Amino acid sequence: MVEEKNFSVRIFRVCNYSLLILVTLSCVLPLWYTLCLSLSDKAAANGGMVGLWPVGLNFDAYGAIIKDGSFFRALGISVLRVSLGLMLGLGTTLLMAYPLSKNSREYAPRNVCMWILIICFLFNGGLVPWYITMMSLGMRNTIWALVLSGGVQVFNVILMMNFFRNLPKALEEAAIMDGAGPWRILFSLIIPVSLPVIATVSLFIIVYHWNEFFQGLVLMSSSHNYPLQTYIQQLVVTINMTNMSLEQFEKMSKLSNITLNAAKIFVALIPVLLIYPFLQRYFVTGITLGSVKE
Repeated sequence: MVEEKNFSVRIFRVCNYSLLILVTLSCVLPLWYTLCLSLSDKAAANGGMVGLWPVGLNFDAYGAIIKDGSFFRALGISVLRVSLGLMLGLGTTLLMAYPLSKNSREYAPRNVCMWILIICFLFNGGLVPWYITMMSLGMRNTIWALVLSGGVQVFNVILMMNFFRNLPKALEEAAIMDGAGPWRILFSLIIPVSLPVIATVSLFIIVYHWNEFFQGLVLMSSSHNYPLQTYIQQLVVTINMTNMSLEQFEKMSKLSNITLNAAKIFVALIPVLLIYPFLQRYFVTGITLGSVKE
């Protein structure tokens, strides 16, 4: 009986580990292939000869991106956008989620606010009204157009609200008995014990603002104001072939859209790949505790 149980456990572990390895490979291999493709030469990329190792190793695609001064300007705009968006998004999410985690007796407008949030979550006014609103507020060609247009995400509010509702009531009751008010409770008690959901929401906000490119394309009339993702998306289109020297033209002729696009994709992934390991240990806890209400 014991031997059968041990055999079943071994079979389960083998199947479990095999599945986890397959899932890991399905995530890692596309990234590795993109990197290999970006480091290959034009003929190999266009001929479909690139596999799991670069063919005709070269860094021309990355050189074409990095040597352009506009790349660093767009990078700075994206870093500023992520920084402002994180501060605004996390602050507003905290201030919305905490009162909504109360019941209607503790916070009377809760049900009305929740209905508004759910409606906004399921429906939106559309692209044209959004664009007219942003223009009417005079935000065109400003960093605030990129930050405020996605300042509050309803999913993050609901996730954080459910996490707060799972916290023990005794903690808050003890603070009230000691004379603490709502602001003191939020900043001195709730936030310190909510690091998992705060880290999870922060990761969502960072990824959203870093990867979003359409708003920059619509709200910025000049490429001088493009964030990095919009700049990368438009890079090939805006290359000025008429002002290139013979040496620059020969170098660009060695590139293909395939290798250049692969390099753009990989460059855009690097910041998120660097940030995620620091937040990963909080991620699963924040998702599981904030996804449902017991």
